[in-house]
Amino acid sequence: MMKDQKGFTLLESLCVLSIFLIIASITALLAKPHFLYFEKQMFFTQVKADLLYAQQYAITHQTDVVVQFAPDQHMYTAHMKMGSDPIISREYSKMFEIEKGTMPLYFQYGPNGNANKFGSFYIRAGNERYQFTFLIGRGRFHVAKE
Repeated sequence: MMKDQKGFTLLESLCVLSIFLIIASITALLAKPHFLYFEKQMFFTQVKADLLYAQQYAITHQTDVVVQFAPDQHMYTAHMKMGSDPIISREYSKMFEIEKGTMPLYFQYGPNGNANKFGSFYIRAGNERYQFTFLIGRGRFHVAKE
């Protein structure tokens, strides 16, 4: 090799590449908790939006809309009558477990938007537990971390 030729040696290039890979792997390990946090946030946002949509559908179409959670299949549906095509059919991640609380995992929005049942059910995400509460009248609900 000629002495006036400029460039990097193989050893220098491998050192830079190894430093880059170390930094990239540390970043990937630190990003996993953020991914789980955003997955939880997206799940609860989607469930809330779907329940509000089912309630609005019942009001605008002046019909009953049945919402049913199927924890064994990791999905929930909303439909007008049993056996009809679902208005909403959504599968969710297996990291979420829905448990019955003071209310069953099915309820109905009436034509006026009121839910026919009230109470709570629980959603477990990893080692955290969230309480999904439906209030008496008007079909209002909220989610709280226990």
